[in-house]
Amino acid sequence: MEKVTTLFLKIAVILLGVPVLALCIFLVPKIGNFAGELYPDIAYMKSLVLIDMYAAAIPFYFALYQAFKLLSYIDKNQAFSELSVKALKNIKYCAITISTLYLLGMPLYYLMAERVDPPSFIPIGLVILFSSMVIAVFAAVLQRLLQEAINIKSENDLTV
Repeated sequence: MEKVTTLFLKIAVILLGVPVLALCIFLVPKIGNFAGELYPDIAYMKSLVLIDMYAAAIPFYFALYQAFKLLSYIDKNQAFSELSVKALKNIKYCAITISTLYLLGMPLYYLMAERVDPPSFIPIGLVILFSSMVIAVFAAVLQRLLQEAINIKSENDLTV
């Protein structure tokens, strides 16, 4: 039963990556071009938007890879290991990086939202920012709990 559950979660991780890849290929260049058209006097506007969005995609995919590795550790009965703690730590850092990148990009999205009615760029950016922070906090809590469980397990192994 456990293998089926982790297989389902591995498929879910892959399926999370596919739409983001499609967005990176098809939608992000259009958003960059749109930003360039909104502000033709700011030559680097398009580049800044593209850099911000593509830079956020890199830690996203690294976090997905770490989640996939974590599920593999669970399959190999290594869930309570330092490798799992490290994977959760990497996921936490990736989520913080994504939030930071979108926070730094919020002035760009504000400028774009000023010229668009309704201003849809700011709420989308805020949703990504806050959801990444929630993931970071959740990963930090899981990391701490897992580390405490490993410590308790090692203490029990020493007493027996």
